[in-house]
Amino acid sequence: MSKTLDILDCSGARVGEYVIPEGVIEMEKGEKAVHDAVVAYLAGARAGTACTKTRGLVRGGGAKPFRQKGRGGARAGSSRSPVWVGGGTIFGPQPRSFAKKVNKKVLVLALRRALSERIEEGDLVVLDKFELPDHKTKSAFAVLKNLKVADDTVMLSLADLDEASVCATGNIPNMVLRRAVTINVYELLRFKKLLFTKDALDAFIGRLT
Repeated sequence: MSKTLDILDCSGARVGEYVIPEGVIEMEKGEKAVHDAVVAYLAGARAGTACTKTRGLVRGGGAKPFRQKGRGGARAGSSRSPVWVGGGTIFGPQPRSFAKKVNKKVLVLALRRALSERIEEGDLVVLDKFELPDHKTKSAFAVLKNLKVADDTVMLSLADLDEASVCATGNIPNMVLRRAVTINVYELLRFKKLLFTKDALDAFIGRLT
């Protein structure tokens, strides 16, 4: 099933149509794929640097604290035993990777499903071009106002980043700039509005076919 979207310019005027190719829209399956892709992305973003010291890592405790027999108490071989104050930690966290593997076909299905949902919800806006007269933030913000998305969280996707776009959008707190080849499922779902230039949408859809 194909779908047609309006192409707008930076003033918000309609300048053409963009036809989503056959086979890109997917609304019958892919919910589990989207869930798996988002979980994998968030897991991969975890630092995994938490570290506790075992009895072998705690400084000191090399000498036997008291003789083996004759005291009437339990024997001890080190003052850094986990049952002693100042001793090591049992089963504490150690540095690790939380990364989860998701098959390539599952990721593609997840991207198709997430994109399809945003299109059906009317949250994807196609721009002819994103051209600014200068590097100023107010120029980029004026484009958002023209498109009536200035009050929403926005992801702008370009085929290639240019200096003017990077500088102009860097200080807008509710907006991020991404290259089409780096967008993931989490980012497709995270923002209220998705802005794609025509070239960027071509590049993104190329990842789905």
